Amino acid sequence: MKFLHLADLHFGRLLYGRSLIEDQKHFVENILLPAIDREQPDAILIAGDVYDRQIASTEAIALFDALITAISARSIPAVIISGNHDGPERMAIGTGLLARLGIHIVTTLTAAFTPIEIGDVQIFALPYFDPAQMRAVLGDDTLRGAGPCMRAAVERMTAQFAPDKKHILMAHCFAAGSMTSDSESQIFVGGSGDVPTDCFAPFDYVALGHLHASQRAGENARYAGSPLKYSVDESHQKKSLTFVTVDDAGFQVDLYPLTPLRDVRKVSGTMEELLAAGQAQSTADYVEIELTDEAPLFRPADRLRPYYPNLLSVRNLWFARQNTDPTMQTYREQDQTAIFSGFLRDVCGTEVQPEDLALFSSLLQEMEDAQ
Repeated sequence: MKFLHLADLHFGRLLYGRSLIEDQKHFVENILLPAIDREQPDAILIAGDVYDRQIASTEAIALFDALITAISARSIPAVIISGNHDGPERMAIGTGLLARLGIHIVTTLTAAFTPIEIGDVQIFALPYFDPAQMRAVLGDDTLRGAGPCMRAAVERMTAQFAPDKKHILMAHCFAAGSMTSDSESQIFVGGSGDVPTDCFAPFDYVALGHLHASQRAGENARYAGSPLKYSVDESHQKKSLTFVTVDDAGFQVDLYPLTPLRDVRKVSGTMEELLAAGQAQSTADYVEIELTDEAPLFRPADRLRPYYPNLLSVRNLWFARQNTDPTMQTYREQDQTAIFSGFLRDVCGTEVQPEDLALFSSLLQEMEDAQ
């Protein structure tokens, strides 16, 4: 069986207050659906966090509706679980009707113990859960933490295994030892939320969601990762589509790199260098800029934004050094003069003159005497 493993779509995501819905539409229409048509998977697995918020925006709901409509039109079965960002009750609308069309949306723990059979594969779709929910479903008040809960859930699932079929688990959780990103809620990562990867041993493959970096988790589990970069911390990550083939020999993973509508990048350099680069070729990418000038700069964002229209933030290392480098304190008066000179140059459009510096120094001295 060949399937497409997706996760962490986060439809409706905001990046520094900017809506990414246009980027997400581009991903679905120009990357995802053409890849499905080209690769012809036997099934599509989406391992949680379809939405970015439990009360999703109308644009996010419309995009998910368009996605499952397109998948159904291609007669490809899909299994979708809810993640910690999703509102499971809202996602559950129409699940009975959609299941008849081959779109299985699983949002309850009780449904996770009834396998979905596609071809010669049994798929156990386990949505995001907290230990209290699992204790209630399993009727075992002794379970504490995500690890013991997962072990107990897997034990019940293995009792449903058909010996002549392959077995796949879908889950939205934090597998111990995995690499996290800033865009993942730390409330749901680490500590008692860790799931030991040996819990997954009975399955032929485990399709995980929750962490945004594509990565293995133990011997037979994998995070697909988010298809787009959802924080500057993810700027170094290589996003991809994950196609997995499961057969008697085990499983094979094929990663297809993605080219987004706009990338998320960190850029550093002096103001002069960045302006020159922007004037030579402006960029629509989402960028966080770090200025390396040895002097203060005024209104840097306003000066850079014409060439970096999706500028997220600007950090001036000169200001950071004022608070962290003790040697800079000996140059306090010189720095104030540099600030004044920079203000005249960048805001007033004029170079500082000797008489300007003399007047500034005089006024500065009067202020210090008054204090």
